[in-house]
Amino acid sequence: MFIRHSGDYRWENVQLLAYKEEGNHFKNITRQILLDGQPELPCQVRYFEIASGGYSTLEQHQHIHYVVISRGNGDALVGDAIYHVQEKDVLMIPSLTWHQFRATSDQPLGFICLVHMERDKALLPTEEDLKLLNQNPDIAEFIRC
Repeated sequence: MFIRHSGDYRWENVQLLAYKEEGNHFKNITRQILLDGQPELPCQVRYFEIASGGYSTLEQHQHIHYVVISRGNGDALVGDAIYHVQEKDVLMIPSLTWHQFRATSDQPLGFICLVHMERDKALLPTEEDLKLLNQNPDIAEFIRC
């Protein structure tokens, strides 16, 4: 299989999708599924792009993620740490770890995400989770819900 890059972080014959089908806990983000796994390697490779001022959902999963920043820069919450991320940075998001990405400059933040094909649905924070997260003032300032 070969998928040609067609410019401006788009790939030929790859649909530009909504980040999620429903919800209002994210802003200005799109998704492209670049590769769907095979039995020998059951993973999915996706490209997400967050427009300036946008953010992904604050969430956690049973599955882990591998993320490679491929465009722009921004900030990422992973657990109890906030990282300034830029092109070519790599993150591993452990299972059951709160995470969120934000595009904090005037450029989009784009990243490639590798996940297992069989994965759980995202868990959103409860009021109690938010109360715990907000105990750290840096995280309280960072998160968007």
